[in-house]
Amino acid sequence: MIRTANAVLPVADIDAACAFVKDCLGFETLVRREGHAYCERGDAGVHFINAPPDADMDDPSRQLVIYMDCDDVDALWAEREQAIQQLPASHRDAPGPRANGQREFHLIHGPFLFIAGQPIAKDEAP
Repeated sequence: MIRTANAVLPVADIDAACAFVKDCLGFETLVRREGHAYCERGDAGVHFINAPPDADMDDPSRQLVIYMDCDDVDALWAEREQAIQQLPASHRDAPGPRANGQREFHLIHGPFLFIAGQPIAKDEAP
């Protein structure tokens, strides 16, 4: 039986990635070793590993989306807003209803788009 699945993300700077998910999303770094870190919040977890030294982290083929199902995206945004507001404006999009029937906010860190979302009623979708 599979209990859970977590993303494993190659990054140029593991410590910066851990700081981002801690400050902006409230994750805790539970494991930090040479070349690897594991961060967790509730049942959600993410592993960061060193990207190969020749990896072009700006290459669009390296860009990934991490979707986090949330109970209340507005509460998460409010909890982490002070850190989120430190991101460049082009790297954050405040909570709002989306055409996909979700209420979401978006954060960008390096080649990764983090989306926090929750379902909304059909009559609330744009």
